[in-house]
Amino acid sequence: MQSQDVAQRHAAASTGAPGPAVDVEQAEAALVEHYPRLVRLAYLVLPPGLPRGRRVLTAHALVQRALPRGRRPAPVIPAQSPGRDTDPGYALVRLEVVRTALEAGRPLKLTAWPRRAQLPPLFPQVWGLRLFPRSGGADELALDQRLAALSGPARAAYALRGLEQLPDGDVRRILRTAGVEHADGALADANGVPAEYPLLDSAEFDPCALQARPTDLMRRRRHTRAALAAAAALAVCGALVTLPGGGWGADGAAAPVYAQNPAAEAALDPAQLTKVPAGAWKTAARTDFSAWPARGALTADAALLRRALAVWARPGGTVRVSATPGTQTGGPAGPPQLLYAGEVDAARVVIFYDGLRIARYAEPKDGTAGAALDFARVDGATGAEADALVLGRSDGNTRYLTAPWVTRAAERDLLKPTSGAMDLALTDGVAAPLAGSALQQGSCTSWNVLQLTDAQGVHLATDLGELVPALLTAGRPGYTEDASGARALRDWAPFACSLSAERSAGVRAVNAWAFAEQPLPDGSGTGSWVCTRAETWRGDGAVSLAQFRTPGSRYGAVAAKGSDGTACGPRDPHVLAGVLWKSGAGQWYLLAAGGRDTASIRATGGVTASARGALLTARTEQGARADLTGTLTDGSGISGLR
Repeated sequence: MQSQDVAQRHAAASTGAPGPAVDVEQAEAALVEHYPRLVRLAYLVLPPGLPRGRRVLTAHALVQRALPRGRRPAPVIPAQSPGRDTDPGYALVRLEVVRTALEAGRPLKLTAWPRRAQLPPLFPQVWGLRLFPRSGGADELALDQRLAALSGPARAAYALRGLEQLPDGDVRRILRTAGVEHADGALADANGVPAEYPLLDSAEFDPCALQARPTDLMRRRRHTRAALAAAAALAVCGALVTLPGGGWGADGAAAPVYAQNPAAEAALDPAQLTKVPAGAWKTAARTDFSAWPARGALTADAALLRRALAVWARPGGTVRVSATPGTQTGGPAGPPQLLYAGEVDAARVVIFYDGLRIARYAEPKDGTAGAALDFARVDGATGAEADALVLGRSDGNTRYLTAPWVTRAAERDLLKPTSGAMDLALTDGVAAPLAGSALQQGSCTSWNVLQLTDAQGVHLATDLGELVPALLTAGRPGYTEDASGARALRDWAPFACSLSAERSAGVRAVNAWAFAEQPLPDGSGTGSWVCTRAETWRGDGAVSLAQFRTPGSRYGAVAAKGSDGTACGPRDPHVLAGVLWKSGAGQWYLLAAGGRDTASIRATGGVTASARGALLTARTEQGARADLTGTLTDGSGISGLR
C-alpha cells in the first residue's frame, strides 16, 4: 500500500536512515524510462577536460553501469515529492550516476588501485567515428566555460539544482551520500555561476543527440592492414587444426555436433519439417499455432532452414540466446513446425513451433555473424492468444506475423481512447510496421497497441519485448472481455503506461478491472480505482497493481502491488487497497476501497478507522502507516494488497 512507502520515506527523512529496498527490476525500469536525463546529468558532472567524444561515451557507460547487483536500500527521497522523485529506483540510480561521475574526475594515484569510473569505458565503443554533442549558441558556450571552472562536486550541485530541480537540502544530502566531504562548499561554489538552468536542456549538453565525424583515416588504414594480416594467419592455422573434419560451414553459427542418433538427425533435417497447407486452418479443430501455415519467401531455402535448426539444437558461443522466464532453450525433440521463413528488414528470419514453444532464428542478410535465437512459451495458447507473433523490431518499430484467420490489423494509441485505429496493411500475414512501445524511453506520451480482427471479434495486444504480444482484457476477473470496447478503452487509458513494468516478464495477458469509484472528501470530484493483473505463461509470477486516479489527472498512480498472489484474478476476484491523499486545503486522508462484494473495511496501526461497505475515508497525518483488513459479504476476510 502506498501509505507504507510514504511512511518509510518520511521516517527515513527524519532519522537519516536509508529508504525502502529497491529491486534490480525497479531500478532498471527507472533507468530505461529516464535514460536521456541520467546521461545528461552524468555528462554535466564529468570533468570538462576530457575530450568531448570520450566524455559522451563515459556518460553512457556510467549510466549503463548504474544498476545495482541486488536489492539495495534507496536513498532518502521527499515523502510526497511529485513526478519521478517519488520513485526510489530512480533516486538510487541517480545517486550512483552522480557518485561514479565524481569518481571519474578524481586524479589517479600510484598508491591505490584506480576506480572503474576513472578508466576509459570498455563499452559502449564506436569504431571509426568520433561522437560529440551538437554545438549550442553563445549562451550555452559561456555556461559551459563557467562550469568547466568549477570542481566536480560544484558541477554536480549546479546540475542537481537546475536539471533535477532539487532544493539545496536534497542536493546536500545526495552529495554527502555520494562521498563529497564538503557539500556546503560545493553549493557555495555553484552559487558563483548564474542560474541559467533552462540552458541545461539544450543540445550543447545532450549526449543522446550526437554528431559523427571520422577518426584519423591514415592511422585507421594502417591498423586495418595489420588486423587483416593477423586474421589471415589465424584462418590458416584454424584450417590446419580442423582438417579433415567437416567444419562449421553447413550449420552456420551452430556449435560442433555433440550427438548423432536417428531422432536427433530427423529434428535437424529441413525435409522433415511440418509445413501446414495454406487453407488447413479453415477445417482445423483448434485455432492455435498448430493451424498456422508455413509462410514467407524462403520456406524452400534448405540451407537457411538447416542453419536455423542446427543453431536451435546447439547454439555457438557467438549466438545471442534469449528466452522468456520459465522457457527451456534446449533443442527440439523432433521435427518442429515451420511457421515462417523470409527476409524482415535487414535480416533473414525463421520461426518454428514445437507444440510448447516458439523459436525464432535471425541472421544478417550478409552472413551468420551476430545470429540470434529467441524462445517464448505458448503452451495452451488458443484463439486471440495465437493471433500474432513478433517478426522483428527495428528503428523503434515492431513488425508482426498474424494468424491466417486475422482479417484486419490496425494500430491504436491506448492513451487516447476516443481516437480511431489506423489500419496496417497485411501482406501474406505480415503486418506493416507498428510504432513500438516496448523499448520507448523518456516520458510516456503514447502506448501503441496492435488491434486485430478475426471471426471471434476485435482484440488488443501489446508488445512487452517478447515474441508473443500480451493480450489486453478488461472487466471483473472471471467475466473479462476484450479491451477493444469503448468502456474498456476508457478504463485502460490512464493506466496504460504501467505496462512498462511488465517488460520481458513472460506475460500472457493483462486485465484492467475498474473495481471502485470513491468521492474525494473535499468535494473536488470522484477518484477511480483500477486493479491491473498480469498473468504469465508459466503460471507463477503474476503481478497485481492497485492504481488510483484523481479527477483531472492524466495518469493513475500505483497505490499497492502484489506478486505471486491470487488477488484481482479469477481464483480470487477480490481486492482491497488504500492510499494517502492530500486535499487542496492541505489535509491528509487515508482513502481505501474494495470490490463491490466488500462488506466492511478496517484500518489499524498509524490510522484507526472503520467503515461499512466498500469505501473508507479517514483523516490522518502525512507519512501515516496503516494496515487494512476487510470482510466480504460472505463473511470471509480479506487483507490489503501489498
